[in-house]
Amino acid sequence: MIDTTVFQNKTAVYYTLGCKLNFSETSTIGKILREAGVRTVRKGEKADICVVNTCSVTEMADKKCRQAIHRLVKQHPGAFVVVTGCYAQLKPGDVAKIDGVDVVLGAEQKGELLQYLGDLQKHEKGEAITTPTKDIRSFSPSCSRGDRTRFFLKVQDGCDYFCSYCTIPFARGRSRNGTIASMVEQARQAAAEGGKEIVLTGVNIGDFGKTTGESFFDLVKALDQVDGIERYRISSIEPNLLTDETIEFVSHSRSFMPHFHIPLQSGCDEVLQLMRRRYDTALFVSKVKKIKEVMPDAFIGVDVIVGTRGETPEYFEQAYQFIDGLDVTQLHVFSYSERPGTQALKIEYVVSPEEKHQRSQRLLALSDQKTQAFYARHIGQTMPVLMEKSKAGVPMHGFTENYIRVEVESDDSLDNQVVHVRLGEFNEEMIALKGTILV
Repeated sequence: MIDTTVFQNKTAVYYTLGCKLNFSETSTIGKILREAGVRTVRKGEKADICVVNTCSVTEMADKKCRQAIHRLVKQHPGAFVVVTGCYAQLKPGDVAKIDGVDVVLGAEQKGELLQYLGDLQKHEKGEAITTPTKDIRSFSPSCSRGDRTRFFLKVQDGCDYFCSYCTIPFARGRSRNGTIASMVEQARQAAAEGGKEIVLTGVNIGDFGKTTGESFFDLVKALDQVDGIERYRISSIEPNLLTDETIEFVSHSRSFMPHFHIPLQSGCDEVLQLMRRRYDTALFVSKVKKIKEVMPDAFIGVDVIVGTRGETPEYFEQAYQFIDGLDVTQLHVFSYSERPGTQALKIEYVVSPEEKHQRSQRLLALSDQKTQAFYARHIGQTMPVLMEKSKAGVPMHGFTENYIRVEVESDDSLDNQVVHVRLGEFNEEMIALKGTILV
């Protein structure tokens, strides 16, 4: 039994780097600490506890983690500093040596953070507490709102794919998940707290069910029955795990939105093989066509990595032309980053930083063209929009079912409300459509 009296009236600050899954988990950590008596630090206050949830998807992510830790240690002198997340799991010794860090927690310990805080007395040197990746077994549930309108429901963790460029399986362990029954219960709780939209998150969510004998499709069908939740969005799902039956179900479901995010990584089959991806461009095309066949106005986001080892100029050009011909809405473009211990380091051909940058810029420009064309097709239509609270003096925004960002005049009474909006022209930044609310 943990004695929580030491946490009464203490304050904490949280800093998260990386993916939506990390933000969801940080929010859950915050909830655990709040229930123990810790409140979130107010502006200008010095925190008693600093929690940093790290990312390690690129070398730059590692650097940002170190900078964030140094900054928080300086801003909150004397605070008890806890570092967790992917960088903490991969490099616990390095993180523990950073001045001011007290405890480093691995993937297995993250959900039990409270028991590692002790009496909040600073350590002479950082202590690293991790479990070897091969032994990581626990699934820590997380369904959290944070400061956003939408909730993020963690349905799966870990990955069994071991793509040649990626360290995530080493940072988060093998694929595992909770039960459908537990997911449904968390969704019901989110609805009870006023949540209207839930994003399903995880590392490889299409792999859901490996540890429980269930399936992602079964999960989707069960969640669709939860009263009170009006919208679900499926976050990144591997194309080979996005089944036609799931696509068909989303097309006529009560609450799953016509919005998909599918990692492509490269539009060149030779590069996909070097990456050890589990599909080819033909399969990817078939998934996009299937979605558009049953949901012509669906939003499709796509992840692409540029400059991976082995991506010659010819291979990149082939990939660019392939992506140009895809009926997708938006590209999330990442520059390849060398990660220690990955198989990609054995590939001889190396792309220069300058060439990576040029390729990124070309794809980002292509993304803007595709997104703006998608938005433009909807100008003049009336669509339901879930509004999100805005800062004072700033227009409110919200999203249509197919994830078009809409901007309207600020009205706090509309926060977390679904309203019908007539979509007008682009805003000045060309990143949203101006809307008129219909009474």
